[in-house]
Amino acid sequence: MLPPAPAHPRRLVYLGTPAVAVPPLDALVEAGFDVALVVSRPDRRRGRGGPPTPSPVKARALQLGLAVTDELERATEVGADLGVVVAYGRIIPASVLERLPMVNLHFSLLPRWRGAAPVERALLAGDERTGVCLMRVEEGLDTGGIYASVALDIGADETAESLRARLAEAGADLLVRTLREGLPAPTPQQGEPTYAHKLDPAELEVHWDEPAEVIARRIRVGNAHTTFRGSRLKLWQATAHPERSGPPPGVLDGITVGTGRGVIELAVVQPEGRARLDARAWVNGARPAAGERLGG
Repeated sequence: MLPPAPAHPRRLVYLGTPAVAVPPLDALVEAGFDVALVVSRPDRRRGRGGPPTPSPVKARALQLGLAVTDELERATEVGADLGVVVAYGRIIPASVLERLPMVNLHFSLLPRWRGAAPVERALLAGDERTGVCLMRVEEGLDTGGIYASVALDIGADETAESLRARLAEAGADLLVRTLREGLPAPTPQQGEPTYAHKLDPAELEVHWDEPAEVIARRIRVGNAHTTFRGSRLKLWQATAHPERSGPPPGVLDGITVGTGRGVIELAVVQPEGRARLDARAWVNGARPAAGERLGG
């Protein structure tokens, strides 16, 4: 049996890695909680031959004057009474949880979208709502009981980047408010779980015979791609027009592309080896021939 989390923790260890985990860390520090240690993933090289770069959480923790480590075991050695996990990127073993109870800020309405990519999976599935859960950390993957949650509507054209930012802010507020008011007894998760497996890059390849709204979701996730004249073309912003008729799937008509149902209107694209640019500027430079298409 893992120890219960204290109702009113004051001394914390914070575990997180990417930029989405920075707002909750800032909120805890601003609220006056004693963050004794920050645990993040080891520094990584971001470019070929470049120096190791700290994670966004480590960089922010150093700015705040907090102690930082990439050794998970140290979380149990600083006299903290609770660990707070936000997108840490590593399973916490039972040997650590037996010595330090932990809560996790998870960006979905559990048990829907347990796992590594809840924001991306919610968008790809066409979910209209998502949210944040503050949950107990157990040995299983996002199986712990729920202390508190908040729901958010997903905007019709919202990207994974903007949705993740909104969830981070909402989660920071939820975390501070719940810890201040006192952690209640966790409520078991209700419903059939679904799993947010990490995305394979192949899942972000656009298939133009799909309906326009499905393609638009893929683009909203980020890093969606197709090909043009044998080179990769990334699609960063676009609008679906499901009821509008247009050219055959993949065929360009100005900035409009035909799909299996409806059309996609391109807004921002990125040719291989170049920066992002307005789709009209790209079309004016590329000058697609009549009937020329994207994709294989």
